[in-house]
Amino acid sequence: MKIRELFKIKNEAETKVDENSVDDVLLKAIIGGEDIDREKALTIPAVSSAVGLICDSFAMIPFKLYKKTIKDERKQTKEIEDERVNIINNDTGDTLDGFQFKKAICEDYLLGKGGYAYINKKNNKFLGLNYVKDSKINIEKNTDAIFKNYTILVDGEPYRPFNFIKLLRNTKDGSSGTGYIDEINKSLQTAYKRILYELDLMNTNGNKKGFLKSKTKLDKEGMKALKEAWNNYYNGNSSCVILNDGMEFQEASNTSVENQLNEKNKTFSDEVKEIFHISKNNEEFIRNAVMPIAYAFCTALNRDFLLEKEKKSYYFAPDLTELSKCSIKDRYEAYQIAISSGFKTRNEVRYLEGDDALEGLDMINLGLGDVLLDTKTNQIYTPNTNKMVKMGEKIEENTQKSENNQQIDEQNDNLKQTNEDMKGGEQNEEEVL
Repeated sequence: MKIRELFKIKNEAETKVDENSVDDVLLKAIIGGEDIDREKALTIPAVSSAVGLICDSFAMIPFKLYKKTIKDERKQTKEIEDERVNIINNDTGDTLDGFQFKKAICEDYLLGKGGYAYINKKNNKFLGLNYVKDSKINIEKNTDAIFKNYTILVDGEPYRPFNFIKLLRNTKDGSSGTGYIDEINKSLQTAYKRILYELDLMNTNGNKKGFLKSKTKLDKEGMKALKEAWNNYYNGNSSCVILNDGMEFQEASNTSVENQLNEKNKTFSDEVKEIFHISKNNEEFIRNAVMPIAYAFCTALNRDFLLEKEKKSYYFAPDLTELSKCSIKDRYEAYQIAISSGFKTRNEVRYLEGDDALEGLDMINLGLGDVLLDTKTNQIYTPNTNKMVKMGEKIEENTQKSENNQQIDEQNDNLKQTNEDMKGGEQNEEEVL
């Protein structure tokens, strides 16, 4: 027999496992070894909950437009009423409203290559923001590592980068980012397989898994009947399986994964919370999970949603007032501190709570014991004495004046006391007479 024929016989004897022929969903996932995509990742409860919470919180944030000005040598910031603010927060000009648009672009930021929105503009007039799924985006880059450039392709149609708002996570080239699915894909695979395993247990009604051993070889008809009976048993359509003579069932031992399934699910849930910065403390959650996305979005808006002539003085910023509202007690205590420290007026606080302004409540509170310094004129004002004192060379003169005034006051007190003594002496003489 030739060597080639020996190898042929050996190859024919090898048993090949076809992934599609495996009925067990867990074994199919393990054999397939496929990466987890967004659809599968969102079937994991911990991931779906974390992504939903962050996206909903981000979508709640109103984004406003401000302008920096200098008036009387003082820097001022003024909120601007502009159509672009309405486009971002309310009517995007697309099929999505402002909330849906911000939620969709945030989900692409977390799980995909990034959030993209086409800037619908005619000349210098902004008409809307059209959300584009990141799966529809393709990037065509140049090869220069220093002077990087790229073209955005949507269904094969090329666009320049300034035609899009780009919300990117962990980007190295400014064209596309890296989502959590790519970063923690192996961990997601493990969690997804645990879900498939639990699903398999539910489908088999919790029946034990194992192996069938037969001393004799079954023919095709016997194998078909056995499979049918076995499937009916695991699907709950039959209460037992009758094995032929010489066939026995050997139960498979539980693995460590089966014995610690609940513990592993809880551990993975805690890990997901750490990855997405989900915290029980509202302030920590906003600061670590939501604010970085909000400021990344503002940076993208400032770059491509402003005209070139506006970029020096205009800027977008998030209004985190609604997110930062905690309990009524904590909120009112914070307002009290802001009013007493002169940081806000009472009418400003009423505006934050949605109440109407009242006359006379626009005054800034100044404590009488405070000393105020004007850094421009170098003068110190003391509200308690209603005096303005200038620092530096004139401070000695002012101190001398103060000492002279004190001496004059003392002399006046002495004269007053002398006059009172003289009047008292005259009264005594009249009484004696």
